[in-house]
Amino acid sequence: MNKGLYNSEFEHDSCGAGFICDLNGAKRNDIIHKAIDILIRLEHRGAVSADGKTGDGAGILIEIPHLFFKKVCEFDIPEPKAYAVGMVFLPPKPNQLNYAVEQFEKNITTRGLRVIGWRDVPVDRTYVGKIAAKTEPKIKQVFIDKNRQKLSEFEFSNKLFAARKITEHEILNSNISEKNYFYLPSLSVNTIIYKGLLVPEDINRYYVDLNDKDFTTKLALVHQRFSTNTFPTWDLAQPFRYMCHNGEINTLRGNISQMDTREELFKSDIFGEDIKSMLPIIFRGKSDSASMDMALELLLSTGMSLPQAMMIMVPEAWEKHPTMSEEKKSFYNFFSCIMEPWDGPASIPFTDGNYIGALLDRNGLRPSRYTITKDGLLVMSSEAGVLEIPPENIEMHGRLEPGKMFLVDMNAGRIVNDEEVKNNIINQRPYKKWIHDNLLSLSEIPYTGNPTKIEETDILRRQKVFGYTKEDISTLILPMSEQGKEAVGSMGTDVPLSVFSSKPQLLYNYFKQLFAQVTNPPLDGIREEIVTDISLSIGADSNIFDIKAESCKKLRIENPIISNEDLDKIKFNSHPNFNAYTVPALYQIGSGLNGMEATLEEMIRNVLKAIDKHKNIIIISDRGVDKNFAPVPMLLTCSYLHHSLKRHGKRSKVGIVIESAEPREPHHFAMLFGYGASAINPYLVNETIQQQIEQGHLKIDFHTAVKNFNSAIGKGIVKIMNKIGISTLHSYRGSQIFEALGLRGSFVEKYFTNTVTRISGVGLYEIEKEVFLRHRMAFPNREVEGVLKLNIGGQYRWRRNEEHHMFNPTTVAKLQQAVQQNSYTSYEKYAEMINNQSAQLMTIRGMFEFTEFDPIPIEEVEPWTEIVKRFKTGAMSFGSISKEAHENLAIAMNRLGGKSNSGEGGEDPDRFQKDNNGNLRNSAIKQVASGRFGVSIDYLSNAKEIQIKMAQGAKPGEGGQLPGPKVYPWVAKVRNSTPYVGLISPPPHHDIYSIEDLAQLIYDLKNANREARVNVKLVSEVGVGTVATGVAKAKADVILVSGYDGGTGASPLTSLKHAGLPWELGIAEAQQTLVRNNLRDRIVLECDGQLKTGRDVAIACLLGAEEFGFATAPLVASGCIMMRACHLNTCPVGIATQDPVLRSNFKGTPEHVINFMYFVTQELREIMSKIGFRTINEMVGQSQKLDMKKVIKHYKAKRLDLSKILYKIPTTQNKTLYNTKNQNHGLERVLDLTLVKNAHTAIFRKEPTHLVFPIHNTNRTVGAILSNEINKIHGKNGLPKGTLKIDFYGTSGQSFGAFATKGLELTVYGNCNDYFGKSLSGATLVAKIPEKATFKSEENIIIGNVALYGAVYGEAYINGVAGERFCVRNSGARSVVEGIGDHGCEYMTGGVAVILGKIGRNFAAGMSGGIAYIYSGAGDFDEKNFNMEMIDFEPMTDKDFEQLKTLLEKHLLYTNSNIAKTILSDWEKTSKNFIKIMPTDYKIALERIEKEKTLAVS
Repeated sequence: MNKGLYNSEFEHDSCGAGFICDLNGAKRNDIIHKAIDILIRLEHRGAVSADGKTGDGAGILIEIPHLFFKKVCEFDIPEPKAYAVGMVFLPPKPNQLNYAVEQFEKNITTRGLRVIGWRDVPVDRTYVGKIAAKTEPKIKQVFIDKNRQKLSEFEFSNKLFAARKITEHEILNSNISEKNYFYLPSLSVNTIIYKGLLVPEDINRYYVDLNDKDFTTKLALVHQRFSTNTFPTWDLAQPFRYMCHNGEINTLRGNISQMDTREELFKSDIFGEDIKSMLPIIFRGKSDSASMDMALELLLSTGMSLPQAMMIMVPEAWEKHPTMSEEKKSFYNFFSCIMEPWDGPASIPFTDGNYIGALLDRNGLRPSRYTITKDGLLVMSSEAGVLEIPPENIEMHGRLEPGKMFLVDMNAGRIVNDEEVKNNIINQRPYKKWIHDNLLSLSEIPYTGNPTKIEETDILRRQKVFGYTKEDISTLILPMSEQGKEAVGSMGTDVPLSVFSSKPQLLYNYFKQLFAQVTNPPLDGIREEIVTDISLSIGADSNIFDIKAESCKKLRIENPIISNEDLDKIKFNSHPNFNAYTVPALYQIGSGLNGMEATLEEMIRNVLKAIDKHKNIIIISDRGVDKNFAPVPMLLTCSYLHHSLKRHGKRSKVGIVIESAEPREPHHFAMLFGYGASAINPYLVNETIQQQIEQGHLKIDFHTAVKNFNSAIGKGIVKIMNKIGISTLHSYRGSQIFEALGLRGSFVEKYFTNTVTRISGVGLYEIEKEVFLRHRMAFPNREVEGVLKLNIGGQYRWRRNEEHHMFNPTTVAKLQQAVQQNSYTSYEKYAEMINNQSAQLMTIRGMFEFTEFDPIPIEEVEPWTEIVKRFKTGAMSFGSISKEAHENLAIAMNRLGGKSNSGEGGEDPDRFQKDNNGNLRNSAIKQVASGRFGVSIDYLSNAKEIQIKMAQGAKPGEGGQLPGPKVYPWVAKVRNSTPYVGLISPPPHHDIYSIEDLAQLIYDLKNANREARVNVKLVSEVGVGTVATGVAKAKADVILVSGYDGGTGASPLTSLKHAGLPWELGIAEAQQTLVRNNLRDRIVLECDGQLKTGRDVAIACLLGAEEFGFATAPLVASGCIMMRACHLNTCPVGIATQDPVLRSNFKGTPEHVINFMYFVTQELREIMSKIGFRTINEMVGQSQKLDMKKVIKHYKAKRLDLSKILYKIPTTQNKTLYNTKNQNHGLERVLDLTLVKNAHTAIFRKEPTHLVFPIHNTNRTVGAILSNEINKIHGKNGLPKGTLKIDFYGTSGQSFGAFATKGLELTVYGNCNDYFGKSLSGATLVAKIPEKATFKSEENIIIGNVALYGAVYGEAYINGVAGERFCVRNSGARSVVEGIGDHGCEYMTGGVAVILGKIGRNFAAGMSGGIAYIYSGAGDFDEKNFNMEMIDFEPMTDKDFEQLKTLLEKHLLYTNSNIAKTILSDWEKTSKNFIKIMPTDYKIALERIEKEKTLAVS
């Protein structure tokens, strides 16, 4: 399993979850069947393995069915709660089963308990798939009583916990071959779990117990899993012992690491000496949900209640909450000193049998809906409508809100609201007083006037020692100091990887940041900044079993990028709780490798001694470099100290503070925090800022500049955390969310323990050599007066004699000569410069050579005209590049039969048909990105392929931005936005929270255009293979794996370099994992990222790709000269600009692009001829035809081991290496096909038609196929308004009305789920409460999250409350709704939103266009709920009142809304209770447009 790139650590899962309970306390068997029905109605949220039968896991947690067990057990059992039942998975082999049973019984009896008996659980194995059968355990139940001991339920449960945990450790540490089968899904006095690798409908078929009428319960919690892992195991099915989990815990690595640290302090009167045998609490290799459940179980064992434990693990976003009480903030603040958040998009149903409830993460990124019936049933689920409930029986519909808890006290039979639950908990102890008395804020410590000693070595030499360049100062430090934010660049990166570079590199550059894609979303730290936090506390930790006031004796720092003064406060403070010790990170330069190693070991010894002397803050300092002493890399020092203290059991005793000259960009700081630091003082940056002020390069004062720089770094860290979906630095600290690239495995294991490194390479010897080289530049053997100066740099732009770039003036000129003169000879010279990396290694592929030649005549190789159909140009939006450049690529690729890509900027419909001269300017690939710019049914219907942009190579995990000056009227037109108003693409999270949400979007797009392939764009990173597996199971047709180095768009400069991996790793891992999982045949695998030559394509193909994308190279062929200023609108050759004058300079022709593609194909055919392949299909995945070059001369690269990239999965006849069949999208059963059939006269003759249908939550994306059929006949104009009216009764599935076109009027009498009206394209949508319902519409949820996302045209009238992110990126729809959740009208660029009720937090964040009207019956509005960054409150005009009244009258007409009726009945009075929200940029743009119109008329 370890020969290739696949790593099980990076498996992910997501799911559908829910629970049902009887509030009247009635136990009955039909609760179980209703619960299973919930799962069956969520089956589209799960997944099935390649055998078509094995589910990813499903299960049910219920009360112990006492009467049933009394009936079926052959032994006597005591009364309820006097005994426990365990569900036990055991090894199938009898001898190993007996061993496990004996070990377990021994540990039960050792704790004074008694095993009453064992029961074989009856199962029907015919319902187990082939894959599941391979790991199916023997399943038994064990019954245990107290053995006459007088034990409380708490004491009994903890004895069971200890016995189980100790047994698990003993068996897992044994040598029996089937030890991994042993697992106890449950062992409790209250609950029992039946689960396995099953599809939902087979749970009660497999477990026959569940069908017995005496098998009764008053509650049931259910779950089904969608995993990227197709080597699943039974134990990872959910629910777990106390919870199940719909989402992803992004902080898992840090949570486990910090739990290990916490365990050093565990002392417990409850467990005594047993506690040592129970560790580690969290087993390695388990899922995030399983790990979280283990941590939750630990908290419960300390005596906490289940609701309190959940509050601590998943806290609200309390840090910046303006209206939260100080008492509640103090509770969260106190427990933040004890445990970091388990952070990530998560809806977590939980129960211990006494309570049942659910909690939503602070971002509100998972759907959770509930219904309460009049006869006492409560149903909560990932979707509404999972049970059929008559409208007249509904008491209320609700939803879980971000950070809120929903709780049922089963013993009292009542719902306890969030406020009551939390108030009861926070008032149990005086947390506010404890915080006041013990938690010290750094800002409260007076400056003592003890400045650190001034350096003796001059600043220039020290800058050289630490690798500073002129580029670092001018491009990174100065913009951050001046503007408080990172500088922006473009055109990707084409410099060598650090392990290939001939220039000495900082250690940070050997690591790449990991980022979220598909399985969990990146977060939005800009517009949703209210849920992020970078404050940290420093100091010794405390025992979690002993909660007391002193547990929060910590030093709190709001921004842990600290100034010299703040560091001095920490160093020299006299507070008795905080004792600092400074340890130097310097070694004698003459002692070389041995000296560096000795320094590191001496540092550990000195710190251990300091800890013994009660020092609790360790400051690592690299001050004091001179001719004789050089710095040990600070990242190395920090990480080694962090891990060494863990190994010595002392990590919990101290916080680590960094005093270093090294860090100067966000990546450096993020890495130091990621490897254990709690505060960082970049003292040389501070000195450099002072130097730049003195030299006149910086025109602001020193303190402001330092504050700006620290703030910019803070924002950069938030961005990096958010890329991986983490909200707080507290959870990010120590999480090590990086991959080492080119570092030796043994080196990484010692100094960066548990960090992934798959390309083994350099170690401490080479790292020390790079320090030596930098030191020698600062202190040369021969001093030459006036020669000592900083190197230029050349990382971000080509500079002579600096870092090498693949596209440099010579290669650019040679390629343009080749395509302009149609000269293959010139192309060969260009290709030789790119391909031959013997003098300067640049890329991983540069280290490969072809082998096992088996030549064939080139005439036998498939013709270039066939191969080129596999070629594509990259996703470059119209807006980022000019009309001429964009259309040039489209014309060229259409002539070739390849495909061009629209990018995320939409496309002018005029391009969809051929021009009179025969040219077709239509982009065959239409991209759908987070901005949803221009995505309509017309856009999608005119695609051959639709690409979902999950990430982009230049800045994976981040959104994009098109500055206002580039949004010319013609750009605004295709993006459905306002001219001159800047456009922001959020990170891709709004409708892609998880793998099942991606599956839904794929399904949406396939409904919108059944003929088009759906392509999912990923970026190479560790684990991309498992992500690709999930994407294949989500039914994508094409998976694109991009390299990190591509990207033509604007990006923060440091994002270009530090996130993502080369495509060679990504393609190889995706190929290996898909083949291993028998999924490769259903997927087309595509590669892009700085592909420049036929050799590049050949290597990509041999590693597994069968289609190929080019972006930078076709632009160069079209005239690009690599100015790398695309974001500035100043492109001198008319490519990356909208300026009409500059556009006139564009000289590219389709022939230039065609020539380039021909040359690449010809070179590829020559290679195919040499190594013996007639077709691309024969060549795909044949990695045995590649071998590593010998690079003895390169002191770093010569140690690289690339064998994992070249590993080829052993295949049988059943496993194919390329795409041979189509995905089954299951569209033959969709409701729309029935609608199309019944609406024939409306579609073809435009005859008014009215239809009525029932609808269920399993009817998803209703209206999309219908709209596609209408568009194919009538184009973007659709049908006349109101031509086709369809009424639906029931609950609609996700994406109701998605892409619905003009002329449709779709009404749901009932409920709707998430993504209502996604990319609405002209239809009228109505959601109204059923006629027999008795609840108040304005107090009940009726539609889900992310309604009207990217809506283009049309209207929506919603007779109730909407969930989170209503009208996100709405660009033209007009809507009325009776209340909304958080983040309403986020990123809105057009249209009108009328809200007749409450709004949540952060309303109008990033709203740059459109208008919102909000109503309050009392006429008061809390400004704290608004994000005022881009909006103003404006007085209402007569035009506003007229528009508003018209919309309200329509709302009343369509929905019979009581609140609309009330408002309109007293319009003169009630109209005064509206406020108008107007984006400031939008207002300015409208005034400018009006002026331009007036000037044009005059």
